[in-house]
Formats: sequence, structure tokens, C-alpha cells
Amino acid sequence: MDKLQRIFEMQEELNARIGVNLKDIDEEEQAKWVLNYSRAMQQEMAELIDSVPWKWWAKYQTFDKQNARVEVIDLFHFLISMAQTLGMSADDVYDAYVAKNKVNHQRQESGYATKDESDSRHI
Repeated sequence: MDKLQRIFEMQEELNARIGVNLKDIDEEEQAKWVLNYSRAMQQEMAELIDSVPWKWWAKYQTFDKQNARVEVIDLFHFLISMAQTLGMSADDVYDAYVAKNKVNHQRQESGYATKDESDSRHI
């Protein structure tokens, strides 16, 4: 089985277990859950930041690599849920990633001198 597909299935199972069903929700519910997951990801990002010694003036800090890894996975949980909220499957995410990666390489080749979001509208 494809690993990304399995991750999507596992996330759907976890969401169902906690009472969140993202299938066939209307646009208002989608917007609500995109906001919920964005906020959750902001918090997880803050927790990730706290895993690295970002206070240059503090000598007591250490890099907690193990916790940083856990926070990345927490972010991934919410990101997968957000993709599911928007009706994206594992295949959709893969296809969009490949297409956006190509755009990003093209931007680097051109020097990315101007911002042109229309180059991603096809994704």
C-alpha cells in the first residue's frame, strides 16, 4: 500500500474517533475547519520553535531534536486533516506537490524577480 495513502486513511480514522467527519461538509464548515487546523498548526509551530534555542541571550537552552520531530509530525496530522477538509486525497496532494515543485524550480531558474501567483493557478 502507498504510504501517503495509508497516512490519509489513518488520519481519517483518528478524526472519526474524536468525532470529526470531514466528508461531504459544506463550504461554511470547510472554512471553519481550515481555520481550526490553521490555528492548531500555528500552536504546533510555536511548540516546534520552542524546541530550538532561539533566545540568543539565554545560555540555558538546548536543541531538543526529539521534540522537534514530534512537533513536525503534529503539524503533519493537522495538515493532512486540512487537506481532507478541502476534499483532497493522498493522490491529489501528491499531484499538487509535484506540480508546485515544478513551478518552484521554474521560479528559481527565472530568478523569481517578480511575484506572479498566476503560475500556480493550474494546480
